[in-house]
Amino acid sequence: MTEPSHPQHLSVDDFDPSASSLTGAVDPAVMAELLSIRSSIDNFDATLVYLLAERFKATQRVGILKATHQLPAADPNREKAQIQRLRALAESANLDPAFAEKFLNFIISEVIHHHQAISDSHSAVAATGVVPVVSLDGQGFVADPHAAAHATAGDDAGTQAT
Repeated sequence: MTEPSHPQHLSVDDFDPSASSLTGAVDPAVMAELLSIRSSIDNFDATLVYLLAERFKATQRVGILKATHQLPAADPNREKAQIQRLRALAESANLDPAFAEKFLNFIISEVIHHHQAISDSHSAVAATGVVPVVSLDGQGFVADPHAAAHATAGDDAGTQAT
């Protein structure tokens, strides 16, 4: 079985909120209720994506601060405290704490990866004297500051690290 091809740049306008393999197979009233509930789920998903984007913007700032002051990318005591806190929050919200922990562990691993990349970039600056410029999408660095001004969001040309 082959993977479906995905367009390079997706748009929320390309999303069909009524897409379902159940269309025509269930009572129209049931389908209408299902689509209504799914619409709320879609809104939650969009909110989660925007919240994660803001969270990663903040952690990028932490990564830059850590790299600037030669601090380690990971902070095991902070991570442990965050996991305990999130598990308690999950329990109070009636969410499976094990799921919440897995989710946070995934996010933490991504953040550490980003912090290491930022640290590596700062080390390269120390070695070469060339200061990278953060790309417009905030996910990497461009070699030429003028390229950052002309790069389009999602364009990874010139990106050196993520």
